[in-house]
Amino acid sequence: MRVLLTGSSGWPGRHLAPLLASSGYEVTGLDVAPGPHTRVIGSVADRSLVFQTVAHYGIEAVIHAGALHKPDIVRNPRQAFIDTNVTGTLNLLEAAVEAGHARFLFTSTTSLMVRADVRAGAGDKGAWWMDEAFGPLEPRNVYGATKLAAENLCRVVSRDSGMAAAILRTGRFFPEDDDSHAVPSGPNLKANELLHRRLTVEDAALAHLAALERIEGCETFVLSAPPPFTREDAAELARDARSAILRHFPDADELYSRQGWVLPERIERIYDPAKAERLLGWRARSDFAAVIAALRRGDPLPCTHDPEWISPVLGQAI
Repeated sequence: MRVLLTGSSGWPGRHLAPLLASSGYEVTGLDVAPGPHTRVIGSVADRSLVFQTVAHYGIEAVIHAGALHKPDIVRNPRQAFIDTNVTGTLNLLEAAVEAGHARFLFTSTTSLMVRADVRAGAGDKGAWWMDEAFGPLEPRNVYGATKLAAENLCRVVSRDSGMAAAILRTGRFFPEDDDSHAVPSGPNLKANELLHRRLTVEDAALAHLAALERIEGCETFVLSAPPPFTREDAAELARDARSAILRHFPDADELYSRQGWVLPERIERIYDPAKAERLLGWRARSDFAAVIAALRRGDPLPCTHDPEWISPVLGQAI
């Protein structure tokens, strides 16, 4: 199958493209920046380019992983987000329908689920338990607003055309430091987040592959490492997460102390990926248990940390 992969020069694209190729797919990468897996340089906002690319390369399915992201807010106007994240998605959807594609994959984000009250802290019952039914959705910035608009376009076009669509709301998997938290350190924060809101980029790529091969109808999936907790733990997690963690991983405190790390005192939201396991047969291979195992053995952590990473922009080779 010939697949068009947008965002092929970015962080997820550089992992997804070789995975697709090794699985027997012929990948055509499209990105604003050159890269080892990018064949077409340009923007998805360029409607003519999108349609020409789909036709010229005989594309049979689209994985739309390219976007402007939250860190791009400080260096791009809102209109750029509309052009890329909304108009670009519509261009790809309509090109896919015109070409008679059976399925379309859209890389979305759990960020659009984080309303003001979620960001403010735990709810009345403790940690927010966030699966595909969580709502109402009230994105807090232009990134989330445009990704939600693009999701809705996927639903409308899928319903009207019959093309299957997978909307993949990924948790955090980018390698850079958090842009709003300096403490704890980047590696420590990433390890903590595998408890409730992060997955590795390798697992994100595997989820896309599973969706490409199994999606039927139009479905939305939350993607994250499986949490070691249950909904019944929500109140305790918001009050004393450390105790809940140590019940599952008794040596976590000692292992963390050797690194100069700290366990989270509170966990105030948890992403639940159970639907993806049920419908796609996908389960993240790396979770917090993998972090603890790596610390016990002295092995590298399962999640990549690269504080110098910056998403590629037009004219930048990587």
